[in-house]
Amino acid sequence: MAIQDIKTYTFKDVFSLQLVDFEKACVVNKPTQINEYKIFWIKEGKGTYNIDFKSYSFDGTVLFFLSPGQVFTVDSEKIKEAYQLSFTRDFYCIQTHDTEISCNGVLFNNIYETPFVNPTEKDIQKLNFILENLVEEFELAETAQYDMLQSFLKQFIIYSVRMKKEHSIIKDDTETKLFKDFSLLVEQNFRKLHSVTEYANRLGISPKSLTKHFQKIGAETPSDFIKNRIVTEAKRQLLYSSEAVKHIAFDLGFNDPAYFSRFFTKATGNSPAQFKKIQKVQL
Repeated sequence: MAIQDIKTYTFKDVFSLQLVDFEKACVVNKPTQINEYKIFWIKEGKGTYNIDFKSYSFDGTVLFFLSPGQVFTVDSEKIKEAYQLSFTRDFYCIQTHDTEISCNGVLFNNIYETPFVNPTEKDIQKLNFILENLVEEFELAETAQYDMLQSFLKQFIIYSVRMKKEHSIIKDDTETKLFKDFSLLVEQNFRKLHSVTEYANRLGISPKSLTKHFQKIGAETPSDFIKNRIVTEAKRQLLYSSEAVKHIAFDLGFNDPAYFSRFFTKATGNSPAQFKKIQKVQL
């Protein structure tokens, strides 16, 4: 990778902005587990990224949104210009935000949605304006810098949410409210609640009604939804923790490690041990 220029602006290890210009870039990364919130804006380039073991190819300008815990890999990239915003939960997420722009909103902590958006020329102009203000604020280091930086980050996120809603196929809120409520419950409880009935009871509806609602909006079944969330976390832990398979099984709410192994094998086609071995070979 031939780097032409890279600039990094940092505020107290809770917020940073990187501006990178490449002459050429062709990178094959080792998988990395994200430990803070990140926004990647590929302003000009193409490549293929893997996020939580799903592949996303791009060509042109694109924004990716990553949350702590997610696994990120670069299969290939050829990028001329890119930006990276990184921030901790304490810097932004402690505030009470509108639900759509919070850290549990449209962009972050939502592994069930496509984690990118393609900005238009008009979008790019607005994002550039926000980034210019951010850079200026980093360089000034004046009074109340924390508040100003946080304000510009919030603007960037708000505008990204607007882009996501404008450019993506988003169903009417009345149709998706139950789905959103269900997905949030799963995110909060998938380690200990594994059955559709348990979630349906918490939502105050029958399992049959929940399943019909998922069919109506064209989503996968509630059962597959729960299973896929457990499998994603299992893959993360198998790849990034040194825990034995049985301890991962217990952490994910399985009392019988052998049953967990069968569950994982049926879902992925590989046993937990085989999955770890395959990943190590690929590294």
